Amino acid sequence: MANTFELIATVTLSSNQATIDFTSIPQTFTDICVKISGRSTSSGNASIYVRPNGSATSVTERNVYGNGTSAISNASTGFAWTDGASQTANTFSSSEIYFPNYTGSTNKSYSMDSVQENNATDGQNALVAGLKSNTAALTSITLATDGSWVTYSTAYLYGVKNA
Repeated sequence: MANTFELIATVTLSSNQATIDFTSIPQTFTDICVKISGRSTSSGNASIYVRPNGSATSVTERNVYGNGTSAISNASTGFAWTDGASQTANTFSSSEIYFPNYTGSTNKSYSMDSVQENNATDGQNALVAGLKSNTAALTSITLATDGSWVTYSTAYLYGVKNA
């Protein structure tokens, strides 16, 4: 059985913004997936914060990340990265967030992976397992970062169905 991805919405920023928001997510899919090409106004590695149903309350994450010389694991939110202002100019990071069973009546789990590039020194890679401890169906997602998302940051929301 193959999964079918259907594009629901695209957000491309025409100016710097604090958040990228997907609202009124249809409840007709099995899973949802968000793909991000992003950059932040913050210097250094900028974190990505996932806010299911617009709230960071009751969100926990377990992260593993590496930078080419060391690997670290911790239990803090915001350890998936996007490029910041001090990274290689005009370079955008890539990230993906996957929410299985987002309409179910159980807590909402998600996985996220991100790659941040800095040609001058190193790159960062992070894998995240997240949980929103709330049984309400997922109807919106807010994506925040340190500083603001820069112009031309883009996020795509896909619905996933079993075919």
